[in-house]
Amino acid sequence: MLYFSRWKITLILGVVFAAIVVVLPNLFSPATVKSWPAFLPHKQMVLGLDLQGGAYLLYEVDRQDYTEKRLRTVLGETRNLLREEPRIGYTGLGIVNDGVQLRLRDTAQVPLARERLKPLENPLADTLFGTASVNEFSVTVGDDGQVRIAFTEQGLSRRVRSIVDQSIGVIGRRVDELGTVDPSIQRQGEDRILVEAPGLDDPERLKAVVGQTAQLTFHLVDTSVNPRQAVEGQVPPGRVVLYSNETDPPTPYVVEEEPLLTGEDLVDAQAGFAPQTREPIVSFRFSTAGARKFAQVTQQNVGRPFAIVLDDEVISAPVIREPILGGSGQISGNFSVESANDLAVLLRAGALPARLTAVEERTIGPGLGADSIEAGKVAALVATVGVCTFMLATYGLLGMMANIAVVVNIILIFAIVTLLGATLTLPGIAGIVLTVGTAVDSNVLIYERIREEARAGKSAISAIDAGFQRALATIVDANVTTLIAALVLFFVGSGPICGFAITHAIGVATTMFTAVTFTRLMVAMWVRWRRPTAITL
Repeated sequence: MLYFSRWKITLILGVVFAAIVVVLPNLFSPATVKSWPAFLPHKQMVLGLDLQGGAYLLYEVDRQDYTEKRLRTVLGETRNLLREEPRIGYTGLGIVNDGVQLRLRDTAQVPLARERLKPLENPLADTLFGTASVNEFSVTVGDDGQVRIAFTEQGLSRRVRSIVDQSIGVIGRRVDELGTVDPSIQRQGEDRILVEAPGLDDPERLKAVVGQTAQLTFHLVDTSVNPRQAVEGQVPPGRVVLYSNETDPPTPYVVEEEPLLTGEDLVDAQAGFAPQTREPIVSFRFSTAGARKFAQVTQQNVGRPFAIVLDDEVISAPVIREPILGGSGQISGNFSVESANDLAVLLRAGALPARLTAVEERTIGPGLGADSIEAGKVAALVATVGVCTFMLATYGLLGMMANIAVVVNIILIFAIVTLLGATLTLPGIAGIVLTVGTAVDSNVLIYERIREEARAGKSAISAIDAGFQRALATIVDANVTTLIAALVLFFVGSGPICGFAITHAIGVATTMFTAVTFTRLMVAMWVRWRRPTAITL
């Protein structure tokens, strides 16, 4: 156990040296590290929200908003299906009690209606192989001609989970566009999303960008209807009243309910300035299919206003002067430079599939983070000094070797955290402090075993060799069980618990290396150098 070949010595010392090099950038400011030569490491640890400040946002999917929009879509699909040949007569089509409801005029068409409306059940894949086992809607066609289409509980739950998954991707693209360093975006429960942006200087801007649905649509304005009459309730079928908030009071527009184009047809959006007025604008470009539709719409509607709508608010309603064949356009309005940039970010990142409601918002100042770091440093220093003092007083020279292993252990933890890009949080510091306290447990087991072997009459070298060899199984068992507990905390827990579990799990692995390998190497080199004849512990 005390023999080490040259390649093993080189490998062990190489690992320690590499860890020191990786940790080195964390001792300097980011500006200093950037000025280093390219061959030196530049990666630094990512500090969590509680250590460097930033924004904490918790959002919840607005189920009511989603169900209303989804049911309006289903209402249109129902109308289209019933109008197919042979037509099925109906009356009272509308949304009632979170469902689409109507009554057939002729009960003899009940079997045909059941067959015709069955696709609206919309089976959703539930397994790895895509087997449909959950219907989004239940379609009930009574013998009396009463028809009701409503969400199933499992179908709505599945949709909400899907919305959360899609929203996480959209929010991630939006936050990345703002240049925030290593945001954390994760699901909480079935219908909530947690957004943490450490180091963000402008949390209010993050809230504005993350929380906006950004559903961009293009509608033709119906100039044959008087907007004032429409506001009073005289809205023709297939038309809706939308407002522009650029004026006071807001200006109403009567637009076609079905959009001609949506934001899904866009491939790019950039903020810029109008050549003539130098006012901020947003330029957009359609995909090939979108450009084709845009060209067709503008060719057929020259002279008509064209409303550009963002989240049911009219941004602008320019008149189509001539066909627009290039597949690009501009959005103008009362934009500031920042609001134009934010709108371009939203359009590039895509729209949220449903509205998100802010459940909790917190802004953590960098001063509090600095205090947390300082408190963590003090805790780690006190723990290290206490442990080292105890080991030195109890085991003398071998205790000093264990103390060196503790320092190497801490360096290895920080190196692995840096390489993995894991976020270091205050609970993570607690995990490191706990590792410092337990790191010497393995050394205690080894040294106590050496004492027992020495008391049994073995020579110094034999006692040391037996101490390392016979304590190994116990050390492995103890650390494996601790590692299992840490992994369970990581996979089952969330937030602070995960931060603690990550550093503690890494600490368990590095403790195995330092106690079993690095400390043994130091003892072996000492034995080879001093050739002790007796062990004093």
